[in-house]
Amino acid sequence: MDARFDMFDNEISLKFAKRFAGAGLVVRQSPLPRSTQELVSLRASQINGCGHCIDMHAKEATAGGETAVRLHLVAAWRESTVFTDAERAALALAEEGTRLADAHQGVSDETWDQVRKHYDDDQTAALVALVALINAANRLAVIVHQRGGSYEPGMFAAAFGN
Repeated sequence: MDARFDMFDNEISLKFAKRFAGAGLVVRQSPLPRSTQELVSLRASQINGCGHCIDMHAKEATAGGETAVRLHLVAAWRESTVFTDAERAALALAEEGTRLADAHQGVSDETWDQVRKHYDDDQTAALVALVALINAANRLAVIVHQRGGSYEPGMFAAAFGN
């Protein structure tokens, strides 16, 4: 199935995409480790069923040196031994911040305490912004049926200068 709408071939959506990419650049240039950024983006995208974003973040993570074992285990991170405690805290935040309707309290105090234990203020700010951004990106791509499979590492950065 083709995409319903080309978000890059419309003046309004292109303006939005450029500004959205600018917000992403703030996170990308933050002190939050790039590997953590890709793992969090991948996990939220898996939960949201966004093929385009799963494709993008798996390939960007691989290009950044992430191992196949860790990428394959992101969906089952609680049942694996390959993630650090800091990464586990970030993945828990990604899940709880993505599944807001599934948790009556949103992000749990336990998860928040783990995030604060492992990440300083700047990294925490970037992590919270990243969870919000990837969820928005997932929704955009799913709504217009932007499919996965054709992304090449660096495409997003090349298109938006980040």
